[in-house]
Amino acid sequence: MKRRLFLNLSIAAGATTLASPLFAGGHGRLAEFKGVNGHITTGRAEIAKKDGGFVVNLLDDFTFDGAPDPKIALGKNGFDKSTIMGPLKILNGASSYEVPKGINPDDYNEVWVWCERFNVGLGVAKF
Repeated sequence: MKRRLFLNLSIAAGATTLASPLFAGGHGRLAEFKGVNGHITTGRAEIAKKDGGFVVNLLDDFTFDGAPDPKIALGKNGFDKSTIMGPLKILNGASSYEVPKGINPDDYNEVWVWCERFNVGLGVAKF
């Protein structure tokens, strides 16, 4: 019986350990990407404060399978064209995008990888 208790405590401790890096290092709001429209988009995005403004950071675990004209933008239950922050810089790994002045990221609940040429989503991270 003591052994079973030890295993249960180990599992519970492991769950806590897995969750804690999401809040370590001063991260802002974090979300996981999911691919849409047949694209593979994985990894995490965060919205964080920086130098009196906000940035969207795609973290080092970000991957995208590629498409023409991918852009980074915000959305609220859907893509919002007025929030485009520029082209996706790299397909794999960390990159950062400045949120345009006048846009409050607290008003949004998603980060999008969006194909502007074909007006279609490629990946979305929902907070």
